[in-house]
Amino acid sequence: MTRGKPPFRADHVGSFLRPKALLDARDAHKAGTLDAGALRSVEDAAIRDIVRYQENLGLAGITDGEFRRTYFHIDFLTRLSGVTTKGGINVSFHSAGGNVDFAPPVMQVAEKVRHDQPIQRADFEFLRSVVTRTPKVSIPSPTMLHFRGGRGAISRDAYPDLDAFYADVAQAYRDEIADLAAAGCRYLQLDDTNLAYLCDEKMCEGARQRGDDPDELPRRYAALINAAIAGRPSDMTVCVHLCRGNFKSAWAAEGGYEPVAEVLFNELAVDGYFLEYDDARSGDFAPLRHVPKGKTVVLGLVSTKVGQLESKDDLKRRIDMAAQKVPIEQLCLSPQCGFSSTVHGNDIATESQTAKLALVVDTARDVWGGV
Repeated sequence: MTRGKPPFRADHVGSFLRPKALLDARDAHKAGTLDAGALRSVEDAAIRDIVRYQENLGLAGITDGEFRRTYFHIDFLTRLSGVTTKGGINVSFHSAGGNVDFAPPVMQVAEKVRHDQPIQRADFEFLRSVVTRTPKVSIPSPTMLHFRGGRGAISRDAYPDLDAFYADVAQAYRDEIADLAAAGCRYLQLDDTNLAYLCDEKMCEGARQRGDDPDELPRRYAALINAAIAGRPSDMTVCVHLCRGNFKSAWAAEGGYEPVAEVLFNELAVDGYFLEYDDARSGDFAPLRHVPKGKTVVLGLVSTKVGQLESKDDLKRRIDMAAQKVPIEQLCLSPQCGFSSTVHGNDIATESQTAKLALVVDTARDVWGGV
């Protein structure tokens, strides 16, 4: 039951711990002592290394580690015309070691949203030039432009009607995806925290206070994502990764997938789902009963937030449990999130990162006969 197309039996979300040389170069660039061209050369070298790292581990889907980004979402979204950032809304992230307060910049839609320039093409073309397997691009879900700030973060002058906002965002994404497709991209992942946040009653209450209906938002967001990926090539695999927050080994939301499951699996027109299932805060496998034939679920059973290595026997047992809800041929395995969704990285050693990825590959070979 090996798969010749993505998502692969052994897969991963995309980001990796940044090497020191790369972090030092970014600091030097910020300080004005290293120009953009020199920084990109350092990034190129680090990406060549992380590509070899992934391929040597036996992974089939290969990313650039998100080594050119500070945040998984902001770097991309602010390159859309009309989008800027303003201040930050403090979010209390939770971890085994206690709470972590973090206030990343909030997206502000100040003018009409347009795709005036390629965003990921040059980065993808470099990645494609150095891989021997399937290059994968991860970009933020279009829902990221709405949820955290809501109506208040979207200019009423530019968008008196939110339907026009959603239409422009979808068009901008279609333009970007068409550009990536023309460059040869056939494996695309949308990173979405918001559908998972809508599984947490505290987050739902926050949405209500912003004037949104958390019961309606899943369908609104599914329609937005569907419009964003409409027209993609028939041989392009599009997956969505649901995340409850990932900053320095901490998370922001909790709750099983039941509140969004029917919409997620049956109204969202993607090929696969990367789902967090590393601990109790993600709930049980019951929501997987809604998964239809033809779609693939990548079980994020291996934590990127703690260094302790999971047991292969436990992973196999949990895969068997999930297979009681959805056929095992529709399942794959991965870490639950990236190892470094922001440049800061999770509180985990590089050696643990390697051991966890190797465990995913070894377990996939045992369960499915290959990656």
